Amino acid sequence: MSGGPNERDVVVTGIGLVSCVGEGVEAHLAALAGLTEPGPWETERFAPYPVRPGPALDLSTQIPKKSDQRQMEPWQRLGVYAAGAALDSAGIKDDAELKARTHVIVAAGGGERDYDVDGQVLTAMRTHAAPDVLLNERLMSDVRPTLFLAQLSNLLAGNIAIVHGVTGASRTFMGEEQAGVDAIRIAHARIASGQNDVFLVGGSFNAERADSILAYAMGRLAYSGAPAAVADRTAPGFVLGSGGAFLVLEARAHARARGARVFAEIAAVGSARTGRGAGALAETLGRLFDETGTGADARIVSGALGLPSRDAEERSVLAARAPGAAPIVTQDLVGHLMEAHAPAGVALAAGLIATGEAREAAVTSIGHQRGAGLVRLRAG
Repeated sequence: MSGGPNERDVVVTGIGLVSCVGEGVEAHLAALAGLTEPGPWETERFAPYPVRPGPALDLSTQIPKKSDQRQMEPWQRLGVYAAGAALDSAGIKDDAELKARTHVIVAAGGGERDYDVDGQVLTAMRTHAAPDVLLNERLMSDVRPTLFLAQLSNLLAGNIAIVHGVTGASRTFMGEEQAGVDAIRIAHARIASGQNDVFLVGGSFNAERADSILAYAMGRLAYSGAPAAVADRTAPGFVLGSGGAFLVLEARAHARARGARVFAEIAAVGSARTGRGAGALAETLGRLFDETGTGADARIVSGALGLPSRDAEERSVLAARAPGAAPIVTQDLVGHLMEAHAPAGVALAAGLIATGEAREAAVTSIGHQRGAGLVRLRAG
């Protein structure tokens, strides 16, 4: 895990980050340092469940065509915007040849439903003599093919290709928090092994959806109460956030050859499924610390959820492995971004290293079901 630089080291050369805080890793680091106001909370629209809303963006700067903007759902607009910002940050936005060789890995949910139409159909079915027939008829007439296709998670990668011209191979991972970790893990492995030189990796999430909040609330996972940091909450649950996070990852030799700025090196990525019993998360996370070679001096960017049992196990590992650390909790800054949560944490860690605030950092990802991840970064 140690040693000098080599040609296949994986480095971060581009960061695109948007959230309630605003746009760009610099804005997020300023908020962390208390130099600017923290991002807002939305407490009225989905009461009693607070969310961290997305920022007001000039979409035309990254999605020039109004027709493209209209056909995307909010989570796709956030993702395509963040992807464009990452390409800008890496200095490859106008390099058509390089973008044709850039591979894409997206971590995405199942898209967004038109829940107004869903509600109308369900209401009509209650009193209809043949509800199954009505359902088929209404789905064919009320849900246009383009709207139905918009539920497909792989449309984010497709829109990135259309809008930004990134036309290398693409794949989409689903699976909430763990999808974001595995997107980074696979890109890292393929670059380190020499299979590919450059990847665009990340995801996005729209928290401002009644259907998502309902689903998590029914699972007793959504925080209900006054806005508060994870450590200060009097009730369990996470606060969802709207945002997008994308990274450009490259082989060191490839980045050097084109004179790219290096934010940080991704030294190792660990990801594992955990058991459901007490202590299973702590055991897995401790093993990931060993596998990634993460030392006691690493700056910790925590994926703590606000779920007491899982957070307590993460804290126990951090207390043993990084006893002097004061973890930065990603959710406290931007809300819980689900599939984009791990990429956002890595973006923050890379920014801290690039500005000299840390020499080494470790990003934890805690799945709210079964899963854990750890991304180790160091000065590049």
